[in-house]
Order: sequence, then C-alpha cells, then structure tokens
Amino acid sequence: MDEREKLRKFRELDDAFAEALKELDGNGQNHVEPEEDAATREARRQAEEQERQRLFEKRLQDLMAEYRLPSESVSTLMRTLMELGRIA
Repeated sequence: MDEREKLRKFRELDDAFAEALKELDGNGQNHVEPEEDAATREARRQAEEQERQRLFEKRLQDLMAEYRLPSESVSTLMRTLMELGRIA
C-alpha cells in the first residue's frame, strides 16, 4: 500500500471517528420525566453513558478492523487529535 493510500485511509478513519464522537455527544440530550427522583435519574444517566461507551468502543473496533489498523496507530491518532484540540 503506498503512502497516498495510507493517508486516505487515515483521513477516512479520522472522519469516521469524529462522526462517532458527534453521535455520542448528540445522544446525551434525553428528556427526563419530572416525577423521577434524583437516584433514578442518576442510575438512568449512568446506564445510558455505559451504553454509549459500549457502542463507541464497538464502532471503534469495527473501524480498526475494517481499515486494518493496529491499536498503536489508533492511539497515535487519538494523541494527535487531542494535541490539535479536536477532542477533549
């Protein structure tokens, strides 16, 4: 695989990763019924957060498998995105 093809795949992975992060951020805007107590709301929030995390990890694993990227490459990508301020 030539360098141009590697760069294209890296950009596609970066775009897909950014889209997955946007989806995670957008899914956190759920309506809470007023009669729920604080403990119930917190339990629901934690369950939803765990599910979002699980879905994110699955999507990331699927992307890594699709583009045949080792975890070291993804780790480098994450550090680069954090340094550029693209993710927190």
